[in-house]
Amino acid sequence: MYGAAITAVSCLRANTEAHIAWMVSSKGLPAHDPTEVVTLTAGGGYIGSLCNGILNQHVEFIPGSTRGRLVNIELSGTDALIAGIPDGGIATVAIAPAAVLPEPLWAALLERTPVMLSATIENGTLDGFTLGPVDDAIEGSGTRSELSDQQLRSCFVPVQRLAVFGNGPIVDALTTYASALGWQVAAAGEPERGIGLMNALSHIDSAVIMGHDVESSSRVLEAALESDAGYIGSIGAPRMQDQRADWLAYRGVTDLSRVHGPAGLDIAASNSAEIALSVIAEAVGHHNRRASAE
Repeated sequence: MYGAAITAVSCLRANTEAHIAWMVSSKGLPAHDPTEVVTLTAGGGYIGSLCNGILNQHVEFIPGSTRGRLVNIELSGTDALIAGIPDGGIATVAIAPAAVLPEPLWAALLERTPVMLSATIENGTLDGFTLGPVDDAIEGSGTRSELSDQQLRSCFVPVQRLAVFGNGPIVDALTTYASALGWQVAAAGEPERGIGLMNALSHIDSAVIMGHDVESSSRVLEAALESDAGYIGSIGAPRMQDQRADWLAYRGVTDLSRVHGPAGLDIAASNSAEIALSVIAEAVGHHNRRASAE
């Protein structure tokens, strides 16, 4: 959703057409991220993916369109075999020009705030888009759409993300625990990629930085501090924490109040799995306390 929103806003500011496509329902298709959204551009480009990219080529950009529409897609024959679905699959996809969608939608998606997008249905077209909050019951069920004869309601609920910089068994354990919570996990061992991961984090996300190289880990930690990450964990011995703090201070970064370091709850962790468990537990507690205070 985040990437689609950035592209849509850029196109709108440039007075360029862009359409947004998202999954409404599916049957027989592989497991996929329900938060997937595609931005279609006038040049035939696709930003994002639908059902791991399987449906991208089946959604069409119609120049000059001023109303949304529902598209029924059936994968069979060669298309199904290419997608690895021997028995085929079907999906309903909503496509709407970015210009007709409520303007507050983009800010909500960029800030990764849960929202409900509603539209009336008439003869297969979507019109009268409105934006509203997602109540607790629906938010708990995650991103999904409800389709009736006369209305489409699509709830966009962002998934928490964990960005990890480092390598080794602690990263593997962090990935296992975070994935069990339903978080999206991305890990990087190279500082440039790690910085890129940190830059995209929002207040509902977590960052964990580790590594024995002071400069590379400090650079990524600096990027995490520049992001809106709700939880920032710095793994390492006290001496490493001091060295990272000195590196940052030399570059004018002295406020480390957001950094949990050494990261993790004090559970007397003695191995990689226990260290990762303590860090994830600390991150969960931090996010839950923040949410309850809002």
